[in-house]
Amino acid sequence: MKVLLRLLFGSPQALLVSGFAALILVGTASLLLPIARVGDAVGPLEALFTATSAVCVTGLVVVDTATDFTPFGQLVILVLIQLGGLGLVTVAAIGAQFAARRLSFRSQETLGEVFFQRNLAGELSLSLRRIVGLSLVLEGIGAVLLFPCLLRYHRPLEAAGSAVFHAVSAFCNAGFSLASDNLLGYGRDVPLLATITGLIVLGGIGHAVLLEGWMHLPGGTGSGHGPLGRYSFHSKVAVLVSGLLIAFGCLALLLCGISPDLTDPLDRFCQALFQSVTARTAGFNTVEIGHLPLASLLVLIMLMLVGGSPGSCAGGLKTTTLAILGAQLHSILLGRKDTVLLGRTISVEVVRRITLLLSLAGLWNACGVLVLALSERSPGIGLEDLVFEQISAFGTVGLSTGLTPKLSTVGRLWIVATMFVGRLGPLTLAMWMLPRFKERITFPEGRLMIG
Repeated sequence: MKVLLRLLFGSPQALLVSGFAALILVGTASLLLPIARVGDAVGPLEALFTATSAVCVTGLVVVDTATDFTPFGQLVILVLIQLGGLGLVTVAAIGAQFAARRLSFRSQETLGEVFFQRNLAGELSLSLRRIVGLSLVLEGIGAVLLFPCLLRYHRPLEAAGSAVFHAVSAFCNAGFSLASDNLLGYGRDVPLLATITGLIVLGGIGHAVLLEGWMHLPGGTGSGHGPLGRYSFHSKVAVLVSGLLIAFGCLALLLCGISPDLTDPLDRFCQALFQSVTARTAGFNTVEIGHLPLASLLVLIMLMLVGGSPGSCAGGLKTTTLAILGAQLHSILLGRKDTVLLGRTISVEVVRRITLLLSLAGLWNACGVLVLALSERSPGIGLEDLVFEQISAFGTVGLSTGLTPKLSTVGRLWIVATMFVGRLGPLTLAMWMLPRFKERITFPEGRLMIG
C-alpha cells in the first residue's frame, strides 16, 4: 500500500500524473450520464476518448461534439478543457489558497517546474492567482470579440454560448468546436479567425511569458524594478522561436499549397497563416486537412511536433527544445564545448534532458505509428494518415486527415494513451516511473565507430 501511495503521490511528477488521470476518469463518468448524451453514439470508449482529448486539450473527436452531446455534456467538455488548459495542479493550488491552506513544498516544486522552470516558493501563490486571473480575463475579452462575429450565424443566446466555448477552447489550445465541421463554415470570416488566432498565440506562449508581458504594461508592478523589470531570457527565446515558426509555417504552406478553391491571394495568405498558428497545438481547421498536398501535411507534422512553449496550454516538444537543439548543433559545428543560445550558456543538465526528451518522443511515436499500422488496415488509409494522426495526438493538436472517427478500438485506446503522454510529456512520465540512483561504479571506456 505504501508503495502504491508513493507511486501516486510521492513526487511532483506523480502528482501531475495522478491528478490528470483522476480528472479524465471524472470527466468520462460525467459524459456517460444520460443528461450529457444524445442517443447511443457515446459509449464508455467514446466518453473516455472525449474526456482525455478535452483534459489534454487535444481536440481529436470520435463523435460529434455539436450533435452527440447535450448542452450539459458540452458544458462538461468546456470545464474539462479549462481545467486541463490551466493545469489541474494550478486549480487545486488556488482552491487550497482560498481555503486558507498552506501549499506544501512538494506542491510548490511541482508548480514551479511546470509553469516557471525555476524556484518560486516566495511568490508562487501570487503568481498562480495572476495566471488564473489573466487567463480568465483574456478568455473573456476573446468571448466578447467573438460574440458579434457569431451573431451573424446564430441566435443571440446560442451565439453567446458559442463565443464563450470557442474563446476557452482557443486560449487553452484545445481545438474543440460546437460546429460539426469545426471552423470550416467560418473560413472566410477574418475578424473571427483573427480573434481565434490571437487567443491561440497567447495561450501557447506560456503563462510565465504572459505574466511578464502583463508586468511590462503601463502601471505594471514589474515595470521598473525587480526580476520582472526586464524581459527574461526564457521569454525572449519563447517569443522569438514562436514568431519564426509562425512565419515559416505560413510561407511553407503558401509554397506547398492550401486549397485549390482559394484563388484570392489574401484568402490564401489568411488561411496559411491561420493553419500555421493552429497546427502548433490548437487543432482548429478552416480547410479540409485530408485534401492537402503531401508536402503541406509534412509542414503541419513538423509544426505539430514542436508545439508551443513550456508552461502553457500547448503540447509538443516545445519551442525552447527546438531552440536548444539548434544551439547545440551550432555549437558542435563551431567546435564549442558549451551550448550557447543568444549569448547565454545552456547548462549541461538541460541539454541532457533535451536529449532524453527527444529520444523518448522519437521512440514513442515510432511505436505509435507501428501500432496504428497494425490496427488500422481499412482500405484508403495511407502511411501519411497514420503518421499525421500519431503526431497530432502526441502534440495535443487535434488536426486529422479524417482517420480519427474510423479508428478501431485498439487505435482509439492507443491515441488516448498518446494524448495523455503528450500532455504530461514523456520526460515527466519517465522521471515518475524510473527510479533514481547515484552511480557508484565507473566502467571502462568503450570505443565505437559512428557516422
